[in-house]
Parts: sequence; C-alpha cells; structure tokens
Amino acid sequence: MTATTTTDWRDTLRDAADLALVGIVVTVAAVPVVTTGAAVAAGAEAVHLRFTDGRWPGPRDLLRSFGRRLLPGLLATLAVLAAALLVTLNIFWLRRGVVPGGEVLLGVTAVAAVALIGLIALAIPFLGRGYTYRRALRAALSRPALIVTCAGVIGIAFLIGSILPVTAPLLVGYVLLALHTIARRVAPAAGA
Repeated sequence: MTATTTTDWRDTLRDAADLALVGIVVTVAAVPVVTTGAAVAAGAEAVHLRFTDGRWPGPRDLLRSFGRRLLPGLLATLAVLAAALLVTLNIFWLRRGVVPGGEVLLGVTAVAAVALIGLIALAIPFLGRGYTYRRALRAALSRPALIVTCAGVIGIAFLIGSILPVTAPLLVGYVLLALHTIARRVAPAAGA
C-alpha cells in the first residue's frame, strides 16, 4: 500500500504566501542593482529547493548562497544591462533613421530582444539548481523551444506588473516558480 499525499487548500495558500515573500525578498535584495544577479539566483535556489526537495532553505543557507553569487552575479547583471542598452540604442537609432535598415531591421531587433529575454529567463532556473552563470546560459541555449515560452512568461508578468504596479514584487516569486516549472519539464541535455 502506498501512502498518498493530499494537498489541501491551506498548503496551497501557504505556498502562495511563501512565493509572494520570496518575490518581495528578491526585489528588496535587488534594489542596489549590482546585487540583482545574486538575488535572483538565491531566489531561484529557494524555489528549486521548495518544489523539488519539499523544503525551504534556511536564512543562513540563503545568505551563504547570496554571498557566494555576489561577484559572478554582478558580472552577469552588468552583461544583461549592457545587452539591454545596446538593444535599446539600436531600436532608438532605427526609429530615428540614424542607421539604415528601417522597419525590417527594427522587426529583427525586436525578435532578437525577445529571444534574449527568453534566454536569460530560461537560465534562471538552472541557477537555482546550483549551476554557474555560464553553465546556466549554456543549458538554456540547449533548449531553444523553451526560450519563447520563458519570454512569454516574462511578457505576461510585465503586463500584469504594468497594470498593477503594486503586485510587481509579489510576481517575482511566481515568475521564478513558472520558470522552474518550464525548465523542469524537459530532461537535462547532455553536458548541461
């Protein structure tokens, strides 16, 4: 006879509140901007542990994870900000007619921006599994079909956060869970 676990509404409500708290903590930890990479990685690790191992990490474990990822996270944050700046400048210059290419190149740039957002989003759950930033990016690149799905999750969260800005910090935890769920649906690629 196998024991079955049933999830009652209180467990679901507890997980929802915990995810909202994760979102708030990650948002507060990311306020200095230079800590964003470490904050997101530590939050992803917390979500991974809860929904894979069934437990939330303790505060000491999270602080240790945050501290260990501070410098690599800073470099990752700077790389993401640089890429965002380049895409934004490219779109600005194309719209103003400063560079040739017009609407076609503007469309290509928009597609590239969405792919970049999806790639970064898909790398986040792998950070939660303890991957380095570079290894997480390689693992995400090995799953091109999921990049579009992750970009969609980010787009929906951005839309909700734009409509109800007060929910933006709460959404972070739910986005981490959504990305974790998407990445978990596919077996790890060889070498990832």
